[in-house]
Amino acid sequence: MRDISKLYFFLIAIGIFFVSCGKDADLEPGDESSDWGELIYIDPSVEYQEIDGFGASDAWRCQFVGENWPDNKKEAIADLLFSKELKEDGSPKGIGLSMWRFYLGAGSAEQGAASGITSDWRRAECFLNEDGTYNWNKHQGQQWFLNAAKSRGVEHFLAFSISAPVFYTQNGLAYAPADGAMNIEAGRMGDYADYLVNVMAHFDEQGFPFDYLSPVNETQWDWTGNGQEGTPATNAEVANLVRQISAKLTQAGLNTQIIVSEAAELDFLYGSAGKPGRENQIDDFFSVNSANSIANLPNVLNCISGHSYFTTYPNQTLISKRQQLGAKLATAPGGLGFWQSEFSILENTSDIGGGWNRDLSINTALYVARVIHFDLTLANARSWQWWTALSQYDYKDGLIYLDNGNNGITGPDQPDAETLKYDGNYRESKLLWALGNFSRFVRPGMVRVRAGLSVPKSEDFQAEHLMLSAYKDAQTNELIMVFLNYSSSDQKVTIGNLDNGLKLNGNTLECYVTSENESLRRFEMDVNQMTIPGRSVVTAKCTIQN
Repeated sequence: MRDISKLYFFLIAIGIFFVSCGKDADLEPGDESSDWGELIYIDPSVEYQEIDGFGASDAWRCQFVGENWPDNKKEAIADLLFSKELKEDGSPKGIGLSMWRFYLGAGSAEQGAASGITSDWRRAECFLNEDGTYNWNKHQGQQWFLNAAKSRGVEHFLAFSISAPVFYTQNGLAYAPADGAMNIEAGRMGDYADYLVNVMAHFDEQGFPFDYLSPVNETQWDWTGNGQEGTPATNAEVANLVRQISAKLTQAGLNTQIIVSEAAELDFLYGSAGKPGRENQIDDFFSVNSANSIANLPNVLNCISGHSYFTTYPNQTLISKRQQLGAKLATAPGGLGFWQSEFSILENTSDIGGGWNRDLSINTALYVARVIHFDLTLANARSWQWWTALSQYDYKDGLIYLDNGNNGITGPDQPDAETLKYDGNYRESKLLWALGNFSRFVRPGMVRVRAGLSVPKSEDFQAEHLMLSAYKDAQTNELIMVFLNYSSSDQKVTIGNLDNGLKLNGNTLECYVTSENESLRRFEMDVNQMTIPGRSVVTAKCTIQN
């Protein structure tokens, strides 16, 4: 085990040294290193995007855990996801997610095997009955986690739908026929909007208003398979649905904001990628001259959402896709924001392989942390959200893993698929804690500020070595620095502008490290020395003088 207490922070005044990171390309070049180590630069006066939050979804797995598992286990799982409390050694009890995604199912669970969806772990209930009445006792397991999140101080809640209720669809199923259009009967779009708004109104009446509603998801895929609920939709259909939801939210006096469009890949937000009528969504939805514009509707968040799938490998793709998205957003009218609203491992990579074979180690954690870093610094993401909080599969799609002593379920017929609905083991992943290096400390309302390494180090070089982003709280003057060391070697760093504008309060930095042997372990360091361990994520906290 690495002895973190012997790592030192050495911060000396050398001058002003920079690296380009996100919008930092205008920084002045300088020397690449000091006598101590790599030079970094932090300028809290230069601000970028405000952070809306870090989150994950309850999709599929929480329905069984929240309803059936023993109280002590599901409370412990909730603590890992949502808690802001500290353990006796000062380390966080959990990762303090600030956004929680609640899945509004389409009713495939009630259909059972007739739904065509082979695994009941991937079916979902629906609050709405076919006769038009509502059963608010549905989604019991998910509602348990919803309340657990609220009681632990989660700031924002989002409800999302990926199919209309099955009795509104063309084929009576929660997955689609093969026509590339929304799976909904003619004349039912208004009914679908009514359903979504009625759910928002119910929770608002219960004292649990949803901040956000995401009514469509990955509309570029055709969703003709029987693996899960889902529907395609054209941009025109999405705009139609959003207009109706917006009007009904206004009529109901609700403050819930609509967020679109959960694009299946980032390319669909800013360009043409082989799905005519379902791409170029920034222009199509937010240009006032577009026939599908929703830009000036009430209750529509001035932000667009997309998923980082299939754009993260190799490094040149990871970087260039986010640079293109960032450039497009910079020219979008009205200061349009961006949310990265869903990600897990789908690509095959030389770093961690593909999605199959769960990985509790630091390797997948670092890979995902690198995606988070560039989503934040190049695409200026205001929010970053993992796909599903819990996983029972032998797959890299969870923060916390469920099993009965094996490495996860490999198919719907495995015996554990049934027994795990009621009890089992839960296992923390290093990915959970690496996400916590961001989510626990970079809170809603904080602003990303200029920070980085020396200019000659390209993003491609940083991606294999040392990465840095920084955030400030204007109310408290707290400064958060998140370092990601992808290399195996310890990295010494020096802040090069302590006597040229940056003034820190005190001589101690409060730090938290996630590595192969550490999970957000707290340690304090003298402000004059800093080393980032190899293969680790380190978050450092301090306050700055005005």
